[in-house]
Amino acid sequence: MWEQYKKTFAKTQAVIAIVTVGTYFYVGHLAARSAAFFVVMQLGAVVGAMWGTRLKNKVDRQAW
Repeated sequence: MWEQYKKTFAKTQAVIAIVTVGTYFYVGHLAARSAAFFVVMQLGAVVGAMWGTRLKNKVDRQAW
């Protein structure tokens, strides 16, 4: 999973940072809502990496 996560880490973190800052200014300077977006997006990034690894392993097993 970490290999998949490391490949996309920089781009994913950049998008998360932009969205977090955007929600802070767009929603009206509410740090709690921006923090919620940040946490959910971080969890999504980790879960997405886990899912991608699982799918890659399934495809690799089927290639036999």
